[in-house]
Amino acid sequence: MSKIIGIDLGTTNSCVAIMDGGSVKIIENSEGDRTTPSIIAYPKDSEEVLVGQPAKRQAVTNPENTLYAIKRLIGRRFDEDAVQKDINLVPYKIVKADNGDAWVEVKGKKMAAPEISARVIEKMKKTAEEYLGETVTEAVITVPAYFNDSQRQATKDAGKIAGLNVKRIINEPTAAALAYGMDKLTGDKTVAVYDLGGGTLDVSIIEMEDIDGEKHFEVLSTNGDTFLGGEDFDQRIISYLVKEFKKDQGVDLSKDNMALQRLKEAAEKAKMELSTTNETDINLPFITADAGGPKHLNMKLSRAKFESMVDDLLEKS
Repeated sequence: MSKIIGIDLGTTNSCVAIMDGGSVKIIENSEGDRTTPSIIAYPKDSEEVLVGQPAKRQAVTNPENTLYAIKRLIGRRFDEDAVQKDINLVPYKIVKADNGDAWVEVKGKKMAAPEISARVIEKMKKTAEEYLGETVTEAVITVPAYFNDSQRQATKDAGKIAGLNVKRIINEPTAAALAYGMDKLTGDKTVAVYDLGGGTLDVSIIEMEDIDGEKHFEVLSTNGDTFLGGEDFDQRIISYLVKEFKKDQGVDLSKDNMALQRLKEAAEKAKMELSTTNETDINLPFITADAGGPKHLNMKLSRAKFESMVDDLLEKS
C-alpha cells in the first residue's frame, strides 16, 4: 500500500510530509528546501511553466504572468468582496468566469484557481515520490478553518487535477494542534492557535474532548486577516532600504524592477537571519548604475530597528 502524504497548501509557501515510523518527516524539495513557494509563472518567451523557487525568482520582472496567493481565490465567486480587494492588490489579471467564479488570465488564456493550485500540489506530489521512490496517489490537504464548502471542494478538485485522491481535508488549526502533540494530552482542553503565515493571519480557538478514549477536535471560532503575513514584514525592510539608498545615493530603486527583485530576496533573508542574530548585513553589489558608474548597497539592520519597523503589524495581529 502506498503512503498517504500530508500537504500544507499555503497562501505563500507549501510543504509535504509523510509518517515515517511514528514520526512526521517533512520532505525537502529538489532545491533542498522544506517549503516551496506557492507561486506559478509563465515566462514571456517560452511555453514552460515555472513552479516554486524558479517562479519566485522572476516574479518582479514578470509580474503580470506570475501567479501567487491563488488560495485567496480558490472556490470564490468573482463578485465577493475578498476577490474585489485582491484585484487591486495583485499585478496579474483576475477575471469573471462564465459560471461567475474568480479565474485568472495569463497570456490570453483563462484558468480556474484549482487548475493553478494543482501545479503546486503536483510539485508536492513529485517531491514526495522522489523521496519515497514510489508513486503517490493519496493525500490529506489542510485548509483554513473559515473555508466554506465551496472552497474545500475546490481544494479537493485541485488535488484531483494533480492526480491525487484527497482522503481528507483538515482544518489548519487542528493540524497544528496535532503537530504540537495536543492529542497526547489527557482531559478536555481549550487551545488558541496563532498562525502568522506568509500572506495571512489566522487565530483559532479549538476545543479538544476525550470521547471514548479518542480525541475530538472542534474549531469553536476563527478570525484573522487574509491580507497580513510575513510578506508585509519583508515589505517594511524593502521600503526602508529604498528610502535609505535614495537618501544616500540619490537613486530611487523602487522604479527599477531588477533591483526590486534583488531587494525582495535580500529583505526576506535579512528577516530570517534576525530571528537568530541581533544584526545582519545587507550587501547587494552593483544594485544599479548611473552616469557616475555602478552603485552598491551595503547596510546593517539590527533586530531592534526591524522590530520598531513592524511594531504596528504585530499589534494589529
